[in-house]
Amino acid sequence: MIPTWKIYPRSQSKDTVYLKNVITDPTIEVGDYTYYDDFVNDPRNFQKNNVLYHYPECNPERLVIGKFCSIGCGAKFIFNSANHDMHSLCNFPFPVFFEEWELEPDAKAIANAWENKGDIIIGNDVWIGYEAVIRAGVTIGNGAIIGTRALVTKDVEPYTIVGGVPAKPIRKRFDDKTIAELERIRWWDWDEEKIKQNISVLRSGNLAALSEI
Repeated sequence: MIPTWKIYPRSQSKDTVYLKNVITDPTIEVGDYTYYDDFVNDPRNFQKNNVLYHYPECNPERLVIGKFCSIGCGAKFIFNSANHDMHSLCNFPFPVFFEEWELEPDAKAIANAWENKGDIIIGNDVWIGYEAVIRAGVTIGNGAIIGTRALVTKDVEPYTIVGGVPAKPIRKRFDDKTIAELERIRWWDWDEEKIKQNISVLRSGNLAALSEI
C-alpha cells in the first residue's frame, strides 16, 4: 500500500494528491511531484473524472504529464473519441453501435468513427488553471501556463501563457534567452536534495544565480 503522505502531500488537506501515486491506467503517465487539487470531487478519481473519452482499447492514445505540474480543480483532458468524423455525411457514429445496426465488431472501424489527433503531452512545471480543457493531439511545453477555463486546441510553446476559447497566446513569461537557459538547466530533473537546497533560488527570479548551480 502507498503511504498516505505520498498520496496527500499536505497533511491538513485531502483536496490535493500527487497524481503519480493514484493513477492505475498504464496509458496515463505522470511525473514526480505533479499534483491535482479538487475541492469538489475526490481528487483520487482523476483518471475517471478528468481524463475523458479515453478508450485505449480502440485507440493507442496516451496522456503524458511531466514533473512538478500544477493542475487546477476541474481541468479536463478530452481524447479522440469526442471528435466525431466530420468528413462523414452523417455525424452519428454507426460503427460504435455495431450490434444494433448489425455491423461487424471491427475495432479499426470503431476507431475510424471519430477523428484521431493523437496523444496529449504536457511538459514539466506546467500550471493548468481551473476547469481548463486540453484537447487530443495537443503538446504543452515546459513552464507554460494555461488560463482558467481555456480551451486548448493547439500546441503551446514553452513558458507561454495562453487563455480564452479557443486558447491563444497572451504573452511569454520570459525573454527568449531566459527561456533557452531554463530549458538547458531543466531543474525538474535535479535530485530531491539538490532541489531542496535551492528552492530559494528557484523562486527568486535570479537566473544568473540559478545558472551557477
